[in-house]
Amino acid sequence: MARLGVNIDHVATLRQARGVDYPDPVEAALAAERAGAGAITFHLREDRRHIQDHDLLRLRQQIHVHLNQELAPIDEMVELALKLRPHEVCLVPERRQEVTTEGGLDARGLNARLAPIIARLKDAGIGVSLFIDPMDRQVEAAAALGADFVEIHTGAYANLADKDLAERYLTGVDSPRVLKAARLKLGEATAAELCKIRDAVRAARAAGLKPNAGHGLNYGNVAPIAAIAGIQWLHIGHAIVARAIAVGMGRAVSEMLELAGGGRSAAPRARVASAAASRRSRMTRA
Repeated sequence: MARLGVNIDHVATLRQARGVDYPDPVEAALAAERAGAGAITFHLREDRRHIQDHDLLRLRQQIHVHLNQELAPIDEMVELALKLRPHEVCLVPERRQEVTTEGGLDARGLNARLAPIIARLKDAGIGVSLFIDPMDRQVEAAAALGADFVEIHTGAYANLADKDLAERYLTGVDSPRVLKAARLKLGEATAAELCKIRDAVRAARAAGLKPNAGHGLNYGNVAPIAAIAGIQWLHIGHAIVARAIAVGMGRAVSEMLELAGGGRSAAPRARVASAAASRRSRMTRA
């Protein structure tokens, strides 16, 4: 079963809209962790549009599940990652004018730039993922570069699946459980895109890579992706943060876990409880 990584970037987006210190993305990450998320994902962009430098150390100190840092393959971001030492780094393309990441990294075309970055990160004991489109040549390039993971870009699938949902008049449904029960019927184009993702996951596993998936996934379209055998992590942010505004982060994460079919693991909660007990013990001794 794929595990759920919650991207908390857009909690910071809301904070930065007013230039205040709330809502706190670290607080949101802790709530997601308590609800059963197995990873927390964040993207420090070059233009600092949401996550800020001062968020990084707090995330590293307070989060006890898998920490996944997305970053552009540039020297500034690599140096920050080497100082922070998250469990995993996902190298992504980044353009100032884009609203959100628009496509996968060209692992094949950027070989010369990516190779030394990947080597440095791996030498530091950080797992390396490349965010790529579902194409065999990109999977092959990622494997040749020595990446540990690939994150398959699901944006094209998600856009098509959302149109399928709209055509079935399900956009006004309040409960995500109803969307699951409706069993999303995929159109021809959506099914073809899903097949590309499935093939890319298979190719990644055959090449010795651990495949993740993410981008544009939400409560209505996630189930077919979550059903693909071999996916390690589903990284989902905007949909969960948006749902959390109405129902709270804990419920939003729990609903996504249910819809994705990856029942919540007791392991993250056990690690969190153990860490909390250790902190209390240190305070008592002090």
